[in-house]
Amino acid sequence: MTRKILIANNQSGNRTTALVNAFRQRGCQVAMEPLSALEFDTERPHGLSFAGFGDALPDALVVRSVGAGTFEAVTRRLGVLHALRKLSVPVWNSAQAIERCVDKSMTTFLVKNAGLPTPPTFSVEGFDAARAVAERELRRGPLVLKPLFGSQGRGIRRIDRTEDLPPPEEMDDTYYLQRYVERAGPPFCDFRVFVCAGRVVEMMVRRGNNWITNIQRGAVPGLVPQDLRARLSDYALAAVAAVEADFAGVDIMPAADGSLQVIEVNSMPAWSGLQSVTKADIAGTIADEMMRFLDERERFASLAALPRSAGEAVPVS
Repeated sequence: MTRKILIANNQSGNRTTALVNAFRQRGCQVAMEPLSALEFDTERPHGLSFAGFGDALPDALVVRSVGAGTFEAVTRRLGVLHALRKLSVPVWNSAQAIERCVDKSMTTFLVKNAGLPTPPTFSVEGFDAARAVAERELRRGPLVLKPLFGSQGRGIRRIDRTEDLPPPEEMDDTYYLQRYVERAGPPFCDFRVFVCAGRVVEMMVRRGNNWITNIQRGAVPGLVPQDLRARLSDYALAAVAAVEADFAGVDIMPAADGSLQVIEVNSMPAWSGLQSVTKADIAGTIADEMMRFLDERERFASLAALPRSAGEAVPVS
């Protein structure tokens, strides 16, 4: 049986094309649609409408992007992902994992509660509340202000005094403030670790003259020193488990005091920079792990369907 794989993405780039090709090379029928095109339609057999497969449900969905939109539009798109899970369609990553990672304050909360090192963080509403945090915390050092929903280093700024705080209309009246991590530089560096299905696929160091070390901000990817790989792997695996993601990119920052700080977990990671410094086939790994997951699910379903005598347990391995 040919498996139907739906990839949710707003535009086709090199990495998405590689992912489509990886599934096709494994014998799958692949369709790509933006989440905005997936519709609730209770007249359809499953209550959902997919242009790529007609009335048939996909065997799995891989989310590459949710897409920009109003709060209502994004809520509806995530609702489609919740509905697919309700219909027993595997969704990587699930709506719950995406919600946890898109909201930086929830990511930080979960990472901290998992016992991982992460900078002190404060997420508040209203300019007065943000100013109170800044007045208190700036005595210890600078803060970093980030958009609560954002990626690729956009909108990040350093706060050295309360006057640096932007007005509420620039921040949708919500302020996410994090203790600035002192580190060596320039050049500054951080690490991106790519995790899929509970294992580390590969990692890279990003170096740049800007303290915001995103590839999109001019940072250059490179190989991670061997002596750091085990620690980075442990932290990344624990962070991904904390948000319950199937695959993710984990950003980890080396502090000047020698500690490693988990900064962010991205549930819809790009991997162009990482792919440029590794021989690992990242798109192929995602496809392989998804196919393995589907194989295991079918095997357990067939075992559960076998007739059994009373009291006989279903084998689990």
